[in-house]
Amino acid sequence: QPYIVARMTEILLEGGPRNKVLEVGTGSGYQTAVLSALVPRVFSVERIAPLLKQARERFYLLKLNNIRLKHSDGNWGWPENGPYDGIIVTCGAEQIPPTLLEQLAPGGRLVIPVGGSKGQILKVIDRIGGKFEETDWDAVSFVPLLSGQIG
Repeated sequence: QPYIVARMTEILLEGGPRNKVLEVGTGSGYQTAVLSALVPRVFSVERIAPLLKQARERFYLLKLNNIRLKHSDGNWGWPENGPYDGIIVTCGAEQIPPTLLEQLAPGGRLVIPVGGSKGQILKVIDRIGGKFEETDWDAVSFVPLLSGQIG
């Protein structure tokens, strides 16, 4: 949904410029492409290989050269390239994966839908020094953040 992509991007960038962002859930690549126009370096992980392949081809055709992609379980993030100034999760998690909090740089911001089948809340977690400050934003509905990899 274009509105929620815009809203999540706006929330991510509100706290100041982000130089390196991790996206969990590449999907079609729409959110990734939006981020690439606003952030110098975008790292995105996707658990479904055919989706990742299609997104990679789109980015190549669009000449989006500041995006790096990985076929991986989104719950793991991408620690080799962390820490990240921002992390945006485009699928709903039952709870916030601790590995994503570990990969968030001091001063960084995580935007993630959290909740189960009865509803999700878009949460914003700011890392201030060694502490995490959590704020609830909007009610949202996303596909679940699943473990594992496909294809």
